[in-house]
Amino acid sequence: MTKPQLRLENQICHSLYSATNALVRAYRPLLEALDLTYPQYLVMLSLWEKDGVIIKSLVEQTRLDAGTLTPLLKRLQEKGLITLQSASGDSRQKVVTLSKKGRHLRRSAEDIPEKLLCHIQMPREQAIQLKMLAEDVYRRLTDQTGE
Repeated sequence: MTKPQLRLENQICHSLYSATNALVRAYRPLLEALDLTYPQYLVMLSLWEKDGVIIKSLVEQTRLDAGTLTPLLKRLQEKGLITLQSASGDSRQKVVTLSKKGRHLRRSAEDIPEKLLCHIQMPREQAIQLKMLAEDVYRRLTDQTGE
């Protein structure tokens, strides 16, 4: 007999992992209209909040590691959504800036959060509570690991 703590149905990680995968799949058709992948969307959201940032800032904001972010940024640059330039004073640092096309894409993306919320059919208050709980789990785990 399996102990309750070892049952798959009792694992927090399994629920979060499954929900995350389902959520990313739900975003896919919404983002296809913008020609963006989910990680690219995260970068664009971050840049729409604050433009002209170094890659390290995007790593912190998006929580994507630099190894994932670098090729992703190159693809966004190829699409004409951003520019990458060396930072003044430190050629090792790259500054990421939205292009005119990238700034205009924001208008097309404005209804995505609302569309997703309608798709999930979850009351806004519950969605906010879920986000707060997920952020709390993230903070507790990263505080423990020092990330």
